Amino acid sequence: MASFFEVENLTKRFGGLVAVNNVSFKIERDEIVGLIGPNGSGKTTLIRCILGILKPDSGKVRFNGKDITKRRPWEIVQRGIVGTFQVVKPFRRLPIIANVMVGCLCPRITKRGEWVKRAEVKARDALEFVGIADRALEPASILSHGDLKRLEVARAIATEPELLILDEPFGGLNPAETELVAKSMKRLHKGGRFGRLHSEGPAMLIIEHKLSELMKIIDRVIVINFGEIIAQGTPEEISKNKQVIEAYTGKEVLIA
Repeated sequence: MASFFEVENLTKRFGGLVAVNNVSFKIERDEIVGLIGPNGSGKTTLIRCILGILKPDSGKVRFNGKDITKRRPWEIVQRGIVGTFQVVKPFRRLPIIANVMVGCLCPRITKRGEWVKRAEVKARDALEFVGIADRALEPASILSHGDLKRLEVARAIATEPELLILDEPFGGLNPAETELVAKSMKRLHKGGRFGRLHSEGPAMLIIEHKLSELMKIIDRVIVINFGEIIAQGTPEEISKNKQVIEAYTGKEVLIA
């Protein structure tokens, strides 16, 4: 039986630099997986290959048993994989809610019928989910960096993805905001009240440098360094892995 999501022997080169080197891993439908590694280890390049923004030199990406390696980004969104990025790019002159309504009009959502008539309601649901619905009618340009990160998550979940890929969702957030977003992710994964057509939330792949917060919500960790996977396991196993500790700090304790 095919895995829900699978990366097989993926490689991406930039000239003589091998940014992603023969990477393979799987994600199951009921998992939240963390992808960690030092700066420059190849994490963002890897997810850009998965999302169709970059084309790998070799290897395969499969989703629901189908090869999506050569699909364009919007085709991948249409199939049910959506990502957010470190650098947020909202429509700054549009109201916050309008930014999210764009995601609500994704073809995979609108073809379901009445949702196309309820884009504003659904967008407000997404904003409530990340905690900024009270500012829905203000222009996106007034948002802080932390709130822009939350807007990015709202735009992503508005497409009702089956696999949600998040690149540093806690970046720029204070401790209270980080805790709120982390709880929202866990609730969404469990099938929280957002996306009322679904009882099952999306699988998630999360890149994050705030390891103590990340480890509280994930089931499994994949560690990448110099473009290669050096370890996989539970948060407890990874926190004690000597190769991972050396890759990060050279110290005996990785996660407080």
